[in-house]
Amino acid sequence: MRSFSILLAAALLPVLPSAAQNVPPPATPFQMQGNIYLPNKLPATDARVAALKVPAGFTITKFAEGLDMPRMLAMMPNGDVYVSNRVKGTIMLVRDANHDGKAEVMRQVAQKPHLHGLALQGNKLYISAIREVYVADVRPDGSLSELKELYHDLPDAGQHANRVLHFGPDGELYLSVGSTCNACDEDNPENATIIRLKTDGSGREVVAHGLRNTIGFDWHPLTKELFGMDHGIDWLGDEDQMEELNQIKPGAGYGWPSIIADGKHYPANKPKSGESYEAFDAKNVRPLLVYKAHSAPLGLVFNKGTQFPKEYQNDAFVTMHGSWNRAQPSGYKLVRIHFNAQGQPEKFEDFITGFLVDNDKSEFGRPCGLIQAPDGSLLMGDDDNGVIYRIAYGKKKG
Repeated sequence: MRSFSILLAAALLPVLPSAAQNVPPPATPFQMQGNIYLPNKLPATDARVAALKVPAGFTITKFAEGLDMPRMLAMMPNGDVYVSNRVKGTIMLVRDANHDGKAEVMRQVAQKPHLHGLALQGNKLYISAIREVYVADVRPDGSLSELKELYHDLPDAGQHANRVLHFGPDGELYLSVGSTCNACDEDNPENATIIRLKTDGSGREVVAHGLRNTIGFDWHPLTKELFGMDHGIDWLGDEDQMEELNQIKPGAGYGWPSIIADGKHYPANKPKSGESYEAFDAKNVRPLLVYKAHSAPLGLVFNKGTQFPKEYQNDAFVTMHGSWNRAQPSGYKLVRIHFNAQGQPEKFEDFITGFLVDNDKSEFGRPCGLIQAPDGSLLMGDDDNGVIYRIAYGKKKG
């Protein structure tokens, strides 16, 4: 367990050139503060996994283990799983050849710097790096053809380098491009956005802006509306900024960095347009729900399958990777977002907990990538202990 706190008064900030964009106007009272707390890492033993808390009737088991930092996941209809490693830039093929619920095959099928986001369409795998998007053919044996570069000029990464991409109901490819910073006025209009790409590399457009870092996003199965979880600003204390669940509307702005969470004004960044906070807020879209600050949502998928009980139909699941910027840890769990019959979110609730142990002083899992398998089960990666979990309802496989 490692922890310490930082208190940084605004009056001191002007002497730090790198913080210039975060300095409030003269005579504006403002204070940046926060804690750093990193729970001890423990191995994901079978006994610890067995002690995880899941709803009645559900099971969580190891689908694969021994992987090196599995981040994003994508699955073929035949059950083959592709897994990215953002540090090594590798793509691994993970296969449950005998369909017993546990993978036996794990082999590297691609490598280039910073590979992270994955999206499958037919027999083609699309992969995002920092400034590049690639495509490869999926061969019958699961291997990939040579990666073909579709884009090479995406914005610089800065603080948020983990590009994520998914195919929407319209058949178009959507890419999340995070901000370069914690809070600043971006010079590149493609930073802090979700953009839509042409799969032949011929062009792209900004779908929504003012999104600090929306890694997890997906479309509601019935309404086809796009929802995403945006990461809040750090160094505002333990309880701010809360994480945002937004409905992503074409052409809309979401306020970052001037308007945060449920309408709060962030004094370090007045609206770049010169408008008042109130006028700027009125032009932007507020979140539908907020979640505990610093929980770090990474994966979001809607339940489109039929394996889970009826009350889970069309609900969403979100991996909360876990905090580092608060005194007591938040996240380190899988949560459910309940949606009503009209396709609107109503509340968050815990779904899988127990990765935090020893009175929250230690952890044995940081939930990360999340996908739904063809059979309706969920696959959830842990990029800390190198495990992919299978979450299912009913009788355990094997």
